[in-house]
Amino acid sequence: MASGYLEGFSAFIQASPSSYHAAAETAKQLERAGFSRVDESDAWPAAELGVRSRGVLVRDGAVVAWAIPADADATTPFRIVGAHTDSPGFKLKPMPTTGAAGWLQAGVEVYGGPLLNSWLDRELELAGRVVTADGTEHLVRSGALLRIPQLAVHLDRGVNSEGLKLDKQRNTAPVWGVGDVNEADLLARVVEGSGVEASDVAGYDLVTCDTQPPHVFGADGTLFASPRLDNLSSVYAGLHALLEQAGGDGEPSSGHISVLVAFDHEELGSESRSGANGPILDDVLTRIGTALGSDVEDRKRAFAASWCVSADAGHAVHPNYPEKHDPANRPIAGGGPLLKINANQRYATDAHGAALWSRLCAAADVPYQEFVSNNDVPCGTTIGPLTATRLGIRTVDVGVALLSMHSARELCHVDDPGRLSAALSAFYRGR
Repeated sequence: MASGYLEGFSAFIQASPSSYHAAAETAKQLERAGFSRVDESDAWPAAELGVRSRGVLVRDGAVVAWAIPADADATTPFRIVGAHTDSPGFKLKPMPTTGAAGWLQAGVEVYGGPLLNSWLDRELELAGRVVTADGTEHLVRSGALLRIPQLAVHLDRGVNSEGLKLDKQRNTAPVWGVGDVNEADLLARVVEGSGVEASDVAGYDLVTCDTQPPHVFGADGTLFASPRLDNLSSVYAGLHALLEQAGGDGEPSSGHISVLVAFDHEELGSESRSGANGPILDDVLTRIGTALGSDVEDRKRAFAASWCVSADAGHAVHPNYPEKHDPANRPIAGGGPLLKINANQRYATDAHGAALWSRLCAAADVPYQEFVSNNDVPCGTTIGPLTATRLGIRTVDVGVALLSMHSARELCHVDDPGRLSAALSAFYRGR
């Protein structure tokens, strides 16, 4: 299973250099499998929504898809897989063409919490969306164009003994050529070949991404390295599971409405119209319910019986830093997807969620392992607590175990991404 799954996953990663590309690629694969694209600015009466059918909606860098069974009614609960499309890195600033000492450089702003040193000395591209003055949006990517060069050891003699220190403003500006800054135009280079003239661009959201493709390597081909495993590993796992359950000629499982939501801006705290703390999921669930004839009472009943699996990458024990992990709970690469637990609700898992995940993994015949943080090393958070808080839907947090999380390239075991998808397939099947 691993090789076939990873082939599709690798293609998805390469097609998804930005959150906007990831949302578009997810929608494209769903449409190919018979899901109908829905415009949220249109009315959604039952006939147009395609009740008892399949739909997909894209809002900026987020995507929501659903499959409604024939027996759905106003109180049918939802089974939701939640993930996020964005990854840490750098975002292009206004007036982006800069330079010094004969080098052409790019003005960039840190996006989220990347491991800054991991972005050094890599061939990078810029990818995302540009919007022309008439409001038309275009997805663009530059191909290999940028590099953040590290200072040579001869000029930083203490780098290996004292550690690398990077100033986010002065030391992270990528180079992209040589020449006169006044005669260069980085934006024109990015949109070259896209059919868009730089002079027509009125706004853009462009981020850096590593151009090295995903790679299987290591003893017996057990290791998988790739950019954006956090969190395209979860987006693709949910997509693959939904396609297995409801794609093509498949009929949505009876008794619940299957939903996939991949939010944007999780790495920034999810505070946006396309983030988990925004209205997008509530908007879609409410409009589906309305099309099925639900009122406020019906909606509350449906939510009370619903589940959300929040899927986001987690940490495997690092062999060089074992003291950073909990001494008893020691997740390993290849041990199966993580059940993520935190007493302070940084993850939304509770006892019922743990029991659900145990049942799903047993039904999928995959192992799983528990993750909890060392008390002296607080964990990050996910879309899980935000979704549970906004909607009141019981939520469990899970994910693939990684090394080098928030690096330009992250690492996992070849079997774990597919195992996560298998457990999510069982979730959509109603196990």
